[in-house]
Amino acid sequence: MAAAPKPVASEIPRAVAIVMDGNGRWAAANGVEVAEGHRAGSRALRPVVETAIDLGVESLAVYAFSTENWARPGDEVEALMEIFGETIDRELVDLAKEGVRTRFVGRRDRAPEWLQAKLTQLEEATARESRLSLWIAFDYGGRAELAWAARRLVEDGVEPDEIDEEALAARLYEPDMPDPDLLIRTSGELRISNFLLWQLAYAELVFVDRLWPDFGEADLRSALEDYARRRRRFGGR
Repeated sequence: MAAAPKPVASEIPRAVAIVMDGNGRWAAANGVEVAEGHRAGSRALRPVVETAIDLGVESLAVYAFSTENWARPGDEVEALMEIFGETIDRELVDLAKEGVRTRFVGRRDRAPEWLQAKLTQLEEATARESRLSLWIAFDYGGRAELAWAARRLVEDGVEPDEIDEEALAARLYEPDMPDPDLLIRTSGELRISNFLLWQLAYAELVFVDRLWPDFGEADLRSALEDYARRRRRFGGR
């Protein structure tokens, strides 16, 4: 009997998305305040971005703050806003020197005005960088994004028989963001938690037990190796 054909290995994913989960549990496990867990998580981002560049990834989308996160205790939300500002000043500006263009996906009108200004300034300062596109989902929810796109279809006067996938995709928060080839979620949870519901339609999924602050270069490489062993059919044979 003939041997079954070997799977066709996928190339390095052009676009990767990460649900950065586990900061709170990391803080509890290490006996520190939740805010320190979030700070540790913010520090984990830079080496992952640099590894993505080394591996040839072109687009990296990370889930930083969801629409549901506003329901957390007020002091934790306030600390998160401060940490976002610190991360921009400490990490993201330096990453721009390595060719990283940063863009924020989602709402920003509910953030403090000083943070809104930082988000805009970073986007403008990195607009010409092209080595890697870093998309940071901030005050983001997948369902909210689809509702936003539907409202825009109505506002633009698109007739019902003219509504198709292309028309809706053009009205998402960031139509230029490529659909992820691979989604990685840390902390052992097995769900996508309202992240990029439209864009993840054909993404490969990798779930990692490691908490986000401990996720590093070796973990990203392992996830990409897992992806490379898969055969993507997109509904075909």
